Amino acid sequence: MPRHTDKLANMAASARKARARNIKLAKLFSLIIVVAAAFVGGFAVRGDAELLDTLGLTQLTGSQDAKAKAAQTQQTYNSLSARVGEVETIVNKDSLDSYDLDIATTKMLDAFAVSTQDPYLRYFDASRFAASSSTSEASDNGGGIGVLFSEYNGSAYAVDVFEGSPAQMADVQTNDVVVSIDGDRSHAWSASEVTQAIKRDQGSQVVITWRRGSSLDDTKGTEFTTTLTVTDQTVKNVATELTSNVGYIQLKQITQNSAQLVRQAIVDLDARGAQSYVLDLRDNPGGYLTQAVDISSYFIKSGTIVRITTKSSDETTKNATGDVLTDKPLVVLVNGNTSSSAEVIAASLKDNERATIVGTTTLGKGSVQVTHELTFGGALRYTAAYYKSPLDHDIDGLGINPDISIGRSDDEDNQKSLAMETAQSMVRE
Repeated sequence: MPRHTDKLANMAASARKARARNIKLAKLFSLIIVVAAAFVGGFAVRGDAELLDTLGLTQLTGSQDAKAKAAQTQQTYNSLSARVGEVETIVNKDSLDSYDLDIATTKMLDAFAVSTQDPYLRYFDASRFAASSSTSEASDNGGGIGVLFSEYNGSAYAVDVFEGSPAQMADVQTNDVVVSIDGDRSHAWSASEVTQAIKRDQGSQVVITWRRGSSLDDTKGTEFTTTLTVTDQTVKNVATELTSNVGYIQLKQITQNSAQLVRQAIVDLDARGAQSYVLDLRDNPGGYLTQAVDISSYFIKSGTIVRITTKSSDETTKNATGDVLTDKPLVVLVNGNTSSSAEVIAASLKDNERATIVGTTTLGKGSVQVTHELTFGGALRYTAAYYKSPLDHDIDGLGINPDISIGRSDDEDNQKSLAMETAQSMVRE
């Protein structure tokens, strides 16, 4: 019996050992399966940054770094130069095609100019910039073909056509817009470019294509071409007359010596017995602001002449110089072609209650353009400042409204006669 009992005990012990061994093997096998599943699952989960962030395992994916890089990329490419630079890099590296750098620059900057809200923004390539040696809007642009040019939305137009000039003989009329000169219509012609282009030897010819529309905004008008002979004809910038004790002063444009010419006119007319004045600024395209301030100061004892807003400063003001010449009644005559610094004169005299404005609403070009030469050649012309009236009224896009409105008759100029009558009625008894 004992021997039989020992045998049973040994068999039971062996069974227990077998069960323990099997349990260990099962646990080991299960662990292997879990590890394998975790390894495989890791690849699937690793691509889900949001899930890993939720699980607190961002270190496995670098998802924060990716977000930072994305934000940095968005910030970096928030500029035209960066975006164009990326495209240029790809083309230079991988494209089988090539491009002309100067042509590409011109086309790109022309397109950029069109996309902005500045109608006067223009890119001048090196040759075009060199051809326009005078970029000031105040250039003396009379004579030549007998046209005084102004500019509207970046295009030159005839603001005045002189009596007996080649242009008048060819039926060029006020508000005709220059489309091309000598066949070049590759760009909009600014007033300064036109002025330079027609500065030729007396007797030489220039071919100009014009557009005549219902208004300066009409881009669908009829085109016609003229061949004009350049002459040395000039027209006096300041003309005066005395009628019934009313001194009449016509100022064609505001050039570098306009203030001196107006000063002399006031002194002469005053000496001849003028009791009131009419300052005729019709068809005046403007010019030098400093001259406009001086002219206004001849009639205003003190106060603000114009407010100027720029990007770099909130506002600056130009005040009367104190060089007042007369306090006699004044009428200012304006029309739809009175522009820029000529509008500054009208606005200053109106807001300071120094003059009665007669005529029609002015052009509304209360902006200043500057030309910035570029390091790679050429130049960029853009609007750098806006004029506002002394009482802080906008001029640009609105113009100056007359106190007494009267349009220009096809048969006669009723504006001047009304202005003279108004000035006469203001004379103190």
